[in-house]
Amino acid sequence: MRDERDEYGRIEGAAVHGAYVLDLQEVDETQVSVVGGKGAHLGALSRIEGVRVPPGFCVTTEAFRRVVAGAPPLDALLDRLSRVDPDDREAVRTLSEEVRRTIEALAVPDDLAAAITGALARHGGQAAYAVRSSATAEDLPTASFAGQQDTYLNVVGPVAVLRHVSRCWASLFTERAVTYRGRNGIDHRTVHMAVVVQRMVSPHASGILFTAHPVTGDRRTATVDAGFGLGEALVSGLVNPDVFTVRNGEVVDRAVAAKRTALRALPDGGTQEVPVEAGQQEQPALTDEQAVGLVRLGRRIEAHFGRPQDIEWCLADDGFRIVQSRPITTLFPVPVPETGDGDNRVYVSVGHGQMMTDPMKPLGFSMWQLTAMVPMREAGGRLFVDVTPRLASPATRDGLLEALGKGDPLVRDALETVLGRDGFVAPLPDPGTVAPPAGAAAAPAPAPAPIETDPGIVGELIERSRESIAALERGIRAKSGPALFDFLLEAFEEHKRVLGDRLNMQAVMAGMDATWWLNDRLEEWLGEKNAADALTLSAPDNITSEMGLALLDVADVIRPHAEVVAFLQAVGVGDDGFLDGLAKVAGGAEARDAVEAYLDRYGMRCVGEIDITRPRWRERPATLVPVLLDNVRNFEPGAARRRFEEGLQKARQKERDVLSRLRDLPDGDRKADETKRMIDRVRTFIGYREYPKYDIVSRYFVYKRALLEEAGRLVRAGAVPEAEDVFHLTFQELHDLVRTGRPADPELIRRRKEAFAAHHALTPPRVLTSDGEALTGSYRREDVPAGALVGVPVSAGTVEGRARVVLDLSEADLEAGDILVTAFTDPSWSPLFVGAAGLVTEVGGLMTHGAVIAREYGLPAVVGVEGATRTIRDGQRIRVHGTDGYVEILS
Repeated sequence: MRDERDEYGRIEGAAVHGAYVLDLQEVDETQVSVVGGKGAHLGALSRIEGVRVPPGFCVTTEAFRRVVAGAPPLDALLDRLSRVDPDDREAVRTLSEEVRRTIEALAVPDDLAAAITGALARHGGQAAYAVRSSATAEDLPTASFAGQQDTYLNVVGPVAVLRHVSRCWASLFTERAVTYRGRNGIDHRTVHMAVVVQRMVSPHASGILFTAHPVTGDRRTATVDAGFGLGEALVSGLVNPDVFTVRNGEVVDRAVAAKRTALRALPDGGTQEVPVEAGQQEQPALTDEQAVGLVRLGRRIEAHFGRPQDIEWCLADDGFRIVQSRPITTLFPVPVPETGDGDNRVYVSVGHGQMMTDPMKPLGFSMWQLTAMVPMREAGGRLFVDVTPRLASPATRDGLLEALGKGDPLVRDALETVLGRDGFVAPLPDPGTVAPPAGAAAAPAPAPAPIETDPGIVGELIERSRESIAALERGIRAKSGPALFDFLLEAFEEHKRVLGDRLNMQAVMAGMDATWWLNDRLEEWLGEKNAADALTLSAPDNITSEMGLALLDVADVIRPHAEVVAFLQAVGVGDDGFLDGLAKVAGGAEARDAVEAYLDRYGMRCVGEIDITRPRWRERPATLVPVLLDNVRNFEPGAARRRFEEGLQKARQKERDVLSRLRDLPDGDRKADETKRMIDRVRTFIGYREYPKYDIVSRYFVYKRALLEEAGRLVRAGAVPEAEDVFHLTFQELHDLVRTGRPADPELIRRRKEAFAAHHALTPPRVLTSDGEALTGSYRREDVPAGALVGVPVSAGTVEGRARVVLDLSEADLEAGDILVTAFTDPSWSPLFVGAAGLVTEVGGLMTHGAVIAREYGLPAVVGVEGATRTIRDGQRIRVHGTDGYVEILS
């Protein structure tokens, strides 16, 4: 959070240095910097009609600033704390404890103490109060910080209240709060503490209401956790709650727990855990009617704040009191539908198909929307396709499920789960018997017809692509200002024309169809699973596998020169000017030329390359240094040529073996002839499967360079502070900025940067409904060992080795025999594959890039393994069953 003291001006009649205490009804949700997130929300709640909030007041952040400003030792402690690694638990524990002791020892100035005791007198000087921390980085739309600071219940008397206000200030530096801020990149000095002081309520029952289902994300389903006595017993885990699930105004599920203890307030202050009478223990804390009424109240609160809420409540004799409400920050946002008809919608993740589930910046996702072949909606920085019309139509449903299931079985399972819910997807009439309704989505185009198995077709398509990109580069050179954007909009149409060209689609589908045919038939005829994996080894024209092998050739140039190797070992992350220095060491000029030639061919690639804002290898060549050094260390000269030739010989031997075995079967000559035609087809076309993506990213790099030049002009004109600020604008917004000549809105860019950072904490679902339900899907298998991690078998074979969990390509460090475990792999990861013995990913299917390249290199691989990078620890020994689709973690 920023320290914006001018926000104090929003409080009528309150001077910056005088407003130490404000009544709850004097503040609202706009004054987080004054009364913290909790105080601001409580103030807003107190203004909602029908919502009852216990009366009280806030000790503002100005009081906190004044008190800590008089503590010189605190500055030195905070300097030390800012330099501590948030994962160094011992250092965090020691320093945070010292900071808390320092703050608690500070004297409260007399005028501040008088302001607090005066407020207590107005609300009941000897009454019992809850004293609650309310930090400025708390209960925010993008980060709740729930449970990071302290709350004290049933505090009685002014002296006790003042003491607990100081303890709340100090709780800004609990170990958990310091760690949370450190991991979220929040500066400790920019967060300040207010304190909420509220009259205590002695409730019959209390608990938590989620206005959206906290696990599934379903916005139409609310859950109520309830227990006897004070709610702290539930929050701290002392008791198991009753859980009511409420949908459409009725309780649809109920789980009543045995509640053996409750937390009660003591007459003289403090709380005590007391036993619940035996006859009451298994009685529900709420009636169904009360649970439904509470949810109705929660919907009113949700409507006020405009997003699902996590609400703390208590039930006294005369009704419900709301003691806290914060946004549920873990829910994945719901795409805004193209039409506001209110109908149910089903969305499928684009990122899972493109092997890039990280969030994209606005320029990135808007460019992908403009160049994609189908309409897409954005949510949480990710893109989704609305598949509702195709699911609803009998003419297209089965084809859609079949196609998506081949790509990722978990997507199909999730969609079938949605279809299994009566009425969620309203079926459209069969278009063969009834005319489709006006506005209904058109049926998909028929699958491309088979084409002749002719290697010349692939060569023709590659040449077409090269000519088209060369024309793009020539045409864009002289374009700037509004003319550049007019040119780009035309270029996007050419982009889509090339990708959607019928011959291009036929070639892509020919390789995939032949793969599926071979796997299905050879398992049926020979009992062999995934036989196509060996038959596709070293297939020609695979731009992605060639990229990995080409980096082995670069390593061959580097390996003989010890000074070059030593120089590269000293290159740090971000040291992207290293190529200039490389030429100055012995053998460096030759090495630099080899790297430059590689970048000329593949420098437009990078991790997450579908996002145009991601830095390309040409822009950040240091990214490749760790992989290059792995290749120098782990391989002998000529490894690229040998690996390709070995794969080719294995594929030929596999072909001979399969055809020989087929001819020994009944009707064997026919089966062998059909199989031979499909082997020829798969070897002709499967490599080309990777080329359209190369075409896309090649065009993207041309677009990006032109847009960055335009951004540089905007910086010089004072329209944006930094060129990369334009990444936080959509293409349309950037176009308007250039067209109108107006400066960018700095507040918009700041909000977009904060949102992008927050989106990293969200896990995108494979399937998302308009109700907000996030579905992952599941594998239904009983044929794997207990404890095994199940996924999709995409490259045959079994391998055992050390797991290397790699989340950042630039930090890779593989030894011979290591198994690469990562979240997802797009083509940019291919250079790492050459040094791996096997592959495990969390995302993917049979025809995604990682699977295709794993087969090319003959690596046993299992993809689509949910939670692989969290379940498998770096350095563990694992066994990858690439034929059967599971991973064993070994002792």
